[in-house]
Amino acid sequence: MKQAFVAGASGGIGFALVQELVKRGVHVTAFARGEEKLRHLYKEMENVTIKVGDVLNQEEINEAVVGADTLFHAIGFPYEQWDNTHMQCIEKMIEAAKLNEARIVLADNIYAYGKQGVRQVDELAEKTPHTKKGKLRLEMEKTLLLSSVPTLIAHLPDLYGPNAENTLLHETLNGAMHKKKANYIGCPKKRREFLYTRDAAEAIVRLAEDHTCFNQNWNIASKPISGHELLQLISKHTNHSKGYRIVKRNMIRTLGLFSPFMREMVEMMYLTEQPVLLDGTKAAIKLGNLPYTPVEEGIAETVVWMKSRAI
Repeated sequence: MKQAFVAGASGGIGFALVQELVKRGVHVTAFARGEEKLRHLYKEMENVTIKVGDVLNQEEINEAVVGADTLFHAIGFPYEQWDNTHMQCIEKMIEAAKLNEARIVLADNIYAYGKQGVRQVDELAEKTPHTKKGKLRLEMEKTLLLSSVPTLIAHLPDLYGPNAENTLLHETLNGAMHKKKANYIGCPKKRREFLYTRDAAEAIVRLAEDHTCFNQNWNIASKPISGHELLQLISKHTNHSKGYRIVKRNMIRTLGLFSPFMREMVEMMYLTEQPVLLDGTKAAIKLGNLPYTPVEEGIAETVVWMKSRAI
């Protein structure tokens, strides 16, 4: 891999992917709609070319990907826009990849797996999504794998990390840092996976460097942690003493009366009640190990980043 294109470079996983690629000597085109945020993130980084454009505009994508051998899809559309955006985006990226004889890497979530019970889920598990969003993610995956473009799909659990602002954990961290009674979405007794964006990016890029990893799925797992343990770490590194508000399904449903985001989020609350835990054995064997930053270290680094951006 010599030159990469990252769509969604202004988001959390996109930012981590750009950093990891540059660290490995890859020239990166960082693509997103917001020029101000792109320049804020990358103005001091070497080997990064900023391109501003709309991923739903075929002409703008085609122009931005010229010369790239690998296209990374790290786009996070607002929940309420998914029906009108995600499949369009996939189709346009496939077209752009064909024109450039490039490969596609999708930084995906776990929605396509649907409810899986208490066992860890490997890549051979039957995907039986029961939500609109899960069915759409499965359609995206199938469309990519049935195209003639070499495709790598990385399934990621909930993310957190620097610049990862559209995440459940950012909501909690932000409230704690502002000395409010912070929201924690889900049952704090449940053990769930939270993956540091830097670890996710390292695993994805290492897999993408190996052509034999394409045209298949990969689970990038983390180590489950309970909400209680997580909140203790957040309190420690934010000096938070105001306590936490535990947000469950009924509260989300009520908030949905006033917020389109919360309205769309209700159907995904099953993941906080009966978490889907990934089996990352396949990727760990391929890579020799899965990158893992201890949660306390990851939380501390994320808090430092958030404080630096608040100045």
